[in-house]
Amino acid sequence: MAKKQKKSADEMSFLDHLEELRWHLIRMAIAVVIAGIVAFIAKDFIFDVILFGPKQPDFITYRILCNVAQSIGMDESFCLTEIPFRIQSRTMSGQFSAHMWTSITAGFIIAFPYIIYEFWKFIVPALHENERNASKGFIFISSLLFFIGVLFGYYVISPLSINFLGSYQVSKEVFNDIDLSSYMGLVRSSALASGVVFELPIIIFLLTKIGLVTPEILRQYRKFALVGILIISAIITPPDITSQIVVAIPVLILYEISIFISKIVLRKQRKKEIEEKNITKNPN
Repeated sequence: MAKKQKKSADEMSFLDHLEELRWHLIRMAIAVVIAGIVAFIAKDFIFDVILFGPKQPDFITYRILCNVAQSIGMDESFCLTEIPFRIQSRTMSGQFSAHMWTSITAGFIIAFPYIIYEFWKFIVPALHENERNASKGFIFISSLLFFIGVLFGYYVISPLSINFLGSYQVSKEVFNDIDLSSYMGLVRSSALASGVVFELPIIIFLLTKIGLVTPEILRQYRKFALVGILIISAIITPPDITSQIVVAIPVLILYEISIFISKIVLRKQRKKEIEEKNITKNPN
């Protein structure tokens, strides 16, 4: 019996596309599970070294802030000797739940390049040959931006948040006993939120390709984008101006880069349309 040939993108029905998407999602999920199992096994390193790293006074971010403050003649308030709070688990399943959710999150981060690869494989049949060639760096660039965002969230947002919120007191009568799920949630959300935010140039690239965004629109709404960025910064950082500015600056830079990317994409699209019109008018 002859082997059934795979249909082309033009021949596939809506249900065929759904079936194709289902298998891509299944492979993504399998990759996350496998990476999550590895993270689950590496519990000591994930928790003691990575997640509880920003809780230690000698964490690299605190040391850099201390050195910078000393070099510009500021006081030693940026030089930490301790972060005055303890982490506790107040439910029977608290530690196990934290272990599971942390492993899933780590699995997603580790498997992100493969997830993007599966996403690219799903959309690539709908692209023209020249568009496929132009998008060859899509997986690498999107993965690089995501990992940079995760590192920014881990090394910048998390330490600033942990230092500020962990040492904040309304009264000396109140001691900070932080619940394990609250601490883990802060570190995980800071890293993942930053990773997603740093995908802004890729998102703008795709929106420009499908015609929903233009450089003119991005410039027109730059002021509103600035307000939105400041709001996002206020949500994912401690409520102090310094932390919000530290987070807002790279996002603003990414927004300006996105305008430049949108301009390049639109220019290429218009050039292609002109060439196609010329070919139609002069077939010979």
